[in-house]
Amino acid sequence: MKIAFVYDAVYPWVKGGAEMRIHELGKRLSSQGHDVHLFGIKWWEGGDVIEYEGMTLHGVCKARELYAAGRRSISEALVFSVKLFPYLRREKFDLIDVSVFPYFSCITVKLVSVLKRSPAIFTWHEVWDDYWYEYMGKAGFFGKVIEKAVSKIADNNIAVSDWTKKRLEALGVPEEKIVVILNGIDLKKISEIESEGGLASVGLEGKIYDIIFVGRLIKEKNVDVLFKAVALLKADFQDLRCCIVGDGPEKEALVGLAKKLGVSENVKFEGFQEYGALIGKIKASKTLVLPSSREGFGMVVIEAFACLVPVVTVRKKYNAAQGLVEDGVDGFVVELEEREIAKAVGKIIVKNSGNRNISEAAFNKAKKYDWDEIFENISLVYDGCVKKSLK
Repeated sequence: MKIAFVYDAVYPWVKGGAEMRIHELGKRLSSQGHDVHLFGIKWWEGGDVIEYEGMTLHGVCKARELYAAGRRSISEALVFSVKLFPYLRREKFDLIDVSVFPYFSCITVKLVSVLKRSPAIFTWHEVWDDYWYEYMGKAGFFGKVIEKAVSKIADNNIAVSDWTKKRLEALGVPEEKIVVILNGIDLKKISEIESEGGLASVGLEGKIYDIIFVGRLIKEKNVDVLFKAVALLKADFQDLRCCIVGDGPEKEALVGLAKKLGVSENVKFEGFQEYGALIGKIKASKTLVLPSSREGFGMVVIEAFACLVPVVTVRKKYNAAQGLVEDGVDGFVVELEEREIAKAVGKIIVKNSGNRNISEAAFNKAKKYDWDEIFENISLVYDGCVKKSLK
């Protein structure tokens, strides 16, 4: 089968849950003899078309900033969708899988799908709906309209979580047009990665970091609230260590905030990390804190669970990560407020008899997200979609 993935951000040049999902599925499809192509922005040096880990990568336009003024760039999304068309229509694919956000590329994929008679699957990592108004103010009306329009042109939809499926149904997408295929992790690979400092994964003794945050430094991640929680925790844990893995438009402001709050020595900015280094840092942490207002899934939560690290996340309408955490069992789900976050973190980082139980509960939950099982499920969906198109 000849399969095309479409997403402007490409792993490992851009790191995130959607990028990793395509990378892992593409590798596995290729290893089984499928001809896998990925159409994205050209983040790499060299030719526009390269071979990478068994896949053919197509750079349809030059690298551009994904964010402008702290928000996903509309001009970047438009340029990518326009440049995508001639590249994608050159070849005939048995199936095209497009990651929905940032929407415009879905219109291009739909057009090519009709012209080339290739079935298309729209993969939804999140559904924003009214969140558009929080993100863009009154102009969010246009984002909401585009999202709704894209939901109407999709005949085959994959949602990465039950949470996203429910939100798709709320948009008016019929249940029979949606299949849930979870995001996954490579449990074997994670188990083989050594903790930073060579420490054991279970127990708090000798852990390098008390807290780790992983993600893009953008407003909706609410890292500023985490820093305020760190300032509160510092009263009882003077040597508290907080590791920030990621980068983004908010970094400069966050560096200034850490200084203002008097926690600069407690916070370490590490930037984006290669996967092995990232997992090593998570394993060397007592807890992962993800205070996002919006998450389509929250891949890093499952990665933390696989490292036996409990998670603190927040109770917000558009945060799907809260659906991954069982409050009081494998972590805590609290209000987006520094005192609440500090209280939850404090319960985890203080050594007590429940630490091992919460870590083991986290690991047990991670087991159902192994890529091998998820790959089998998505292969069935792809096969079914192709067979349906041939009838």
